[in-house]
Amino acid sequence: MKQVNEPHLAHSPQPSTGVQSESGLRDRKKKICMNCLALPATFLLLAATLLLAPMRLRAQASDIPSAAPASASTGQTDTERGRQLIDQMVAALGGEAWLNRATIQLDGRTSSFFHGVPNPYITEYHEQRRLPAPGQSEADRVGFLTDRGMIEPGKKIDVVQIWIADNGYEVTYKGQTTLPKEQVEDYYRRRAHSIEEVVHTWLKAPGVMVVSEGTVMVVRRLADRITVLAATNDAVTLDLDATTHLPLRRTFRWRNPQFNDYDEESETYDDYHTIQGLPTPLTITRYHNGEMSNQRFLTRVAYNLPLAPSLFDPAVPLKKK
Repeated sequence: MKQVNEPHLAHSPQPSTGVQSESGLRDRKKKICMNCLALPATFLLLAATLLLAPMRLRAQASDIPSAAPASASTGQTDTERGRQLIDQMVAALGGEAWLNRATIQLDGRTSSFFHGVPNPYITEYHEQRRLPAPGQSEADRVGFLTDRGMIEPGKKIDVVQIWIADNGYEVTYKGQTTLPKEQVEDYYRRRAHSIEEVVHTWLKAPGVMVVSEGTVMVVRRLADRITVLAATNDAVTLDLDATTHLPLRRTFRWRNPQFNDYDEESETYDDYHTIQGLPTPLTITRYHNGEMSNQRFLTRVAYNLPLAPSLFDPAVPLKKK
């Protein structure tokens, strides 16, 4: 009779006696029972690992300086940390010398943008600012430079803008005219939310709050963010370089009465140079609702030079040149 090869049967163990069969059966039952006991333990270990994983992840994230609140590591409240950062900013800007500046004279170039597209015309200007002091009101005079002509080289100023006593004027050799209301409101709105105004006025007002809001990135730089909130619910946010404590950006929001929503205005400061002992940004960029609206490049800055009061009198016309 022909033998059939069935490998799976040929390699199966054949018990020789009944005793061996019962012993093998008992061993197999014992192994099955041990496996049944080991299975729940494996599931318990896996569940514990999954439960503990988020805790370990949270602990690791809080160890990252930019993810952990700055006040948590120092034991300070957000308000205490915010006040400390303001003090560090003032010290970095020059301390008492910065606080007690009397005048600023600037030469520079400026250009405007519309929806991020630059105006092809670059304007040169000369600015003279009188800062507020006892017995002296704040005032600003901006003269716009143009070429004299091909015959007579050099620059001349035919038009100036004077900002004084909450008004704005354009002055030429023919006399003065009042600037448009929207332009005047924009200028004084930005001044009311300037860093100088925050330090000199906001921080001394009753009910003001200064809050540290952790760290953010500003143009690839780590910055400490603080918000100064007035009792009127108006607010200014300052982003300070985490290393130098110098201002990198200033932001505020205001309600647009035409559209009944909020517009955001921000200004960034870059290319700091120390002039007369005071760190001064030579590149200032302005944004409106996230879009670049104006950029200024300063070529000369001088502090505390005397300025005649007549420079800020809009009733004094320019001399015809």
